[in-house]
Amino acid sequence: MISTLEKEITFRFLKARKKDGFLNVISIFSFIGISLGVAVLIIVMSVMNGFRTELINKIVGFNSHITVSSHDKSIDYLNLKNKNLELISENLILSNSSEAIIISEQNSKGVLLRGYLEDDFSKLKLINNKNFVGQDKRIRKNFISIGKELSFTLDLEIGDNITIMSSSGVETIIGNLPKQKSFTVLSIFESGVADFDNNVIFLNLNTLEEFSNLSKDDRNLEIYLKKPQNIENQKNIIQNIFPNDLVFSWADMNQSLFSALKVERNVMFIILSLIIIVAAFNIISGLTILVKNKTKDIAILKSIGVLNNSIIKIFFLVGIIIGSTATFFGILIGITFSYYVENIRKFISSTFDLTLFPEEIYFLSTMPSEINFGSIFLISICSIFITILVSIFPAMKAAKLDPVKSLKYE
Repeated sequence: MISTLEKEITFRFLKARKKDGFLNVISIFSFIGISLGVAVLIIVMSVMNGFRTELINKIVGFNSHITVSSHDKSIDYLNLKNKNLELISENLILSNSSEAIIISEQNSKGVLLRGYLEDDFSKLKLINNKNFVGQDKRIRKNFISIGKELSFTLDLEIGDNITIMSSSGVETIIGNLPKQKSFTVLSIFESGVADFDNNVIFLNLNTLEEFSNLSKDDRNLEIYLKKPQNIENQKNIIQNIFPNDLVFSWADMNQSLFSALKVERNVMFIILSLIIIVAAFNIISGLTILVKNKTKDIAILKSIGVLNNSIIKIFFLVGIIIGSTATFFGILIGITFSYYVENIRKFISSTFDLTLFPEEIYFLSTMPSEINFGSIFLISICSIFITILVSIFPAMKAAKLDPVKSLKYE
């Protein structure tokens, strides 16, 4: 327990005095250093969490949570009525895909064709967002839906006709010739990821299979889950339902990307924690000078019967108060900055005419931020723990002072 005397002396030592000018400077820098370290760590972690979440949302918005693909024969459609599958899935959609070349007067471009049944197309999350342009959300025969970036690249609008050359051919008297077919642009979608919007075309599943010489046995089953967070457990459930088929999730398809993001996040946490550690070491300097300046006071306290444990508590509390208040102030700054990070980015960009977050590089039009209170709690604990460690040595040194020697020359 901390006595009233120990509290009084602690707060007296914390009060600034003119003759302690250099000591006050060190204390102020310790406070600012820890506050900025905590704030920067919270801001960086929030932005990285937000970036990861936005990237996942965009990837999942374009791809199914789990895909079932057959090896050599078609998927057993009787399994679609499995009770466990119905329990965890929100939508079950059949799809197929192939490669082709899109031909226009100005340009030719390789694209990925992805086919869906007429009614299934309207169930896609990508089609139901606010950026979708087109009155018909179904995908009818001989019509296609293209990405926003591709419409810019080929200068296409809704109602325009475009020729597509299939990767498969048709036998003629002069040999095998690639199929060509004219399609009408029915709608324009925007996923938010430029690579998808510029390289993928949606069309009717039956039209795709006829155009690309694909069989119904080649169809994939796209599964959209009710609760996609626990993806691995639900993937195992689906694998048991389709034991003879290949089952993979969006996480499997983008494993290297998210592994890199995870490593980068952990490295950033370690590097930015060094800021707090360096700032915390200023507390050692400040407390050591404080012990030196308060030698007479310590000697008087000991001579009137104050125990060494109380002396340790007093100087230990001084360090803890500086570190704790700095941590709290840093948390306040970090949360505020993280909450308004996009507004701050816009202000800096417009004021100094800078591009701080180019969309073509980061796939996102706004700087994302997701405040994770679990991370903030961990950062706070680490900061206070470091403060506790660095406060021990000066407090122990203060307790070892000999009152007789300290008062001898006074």
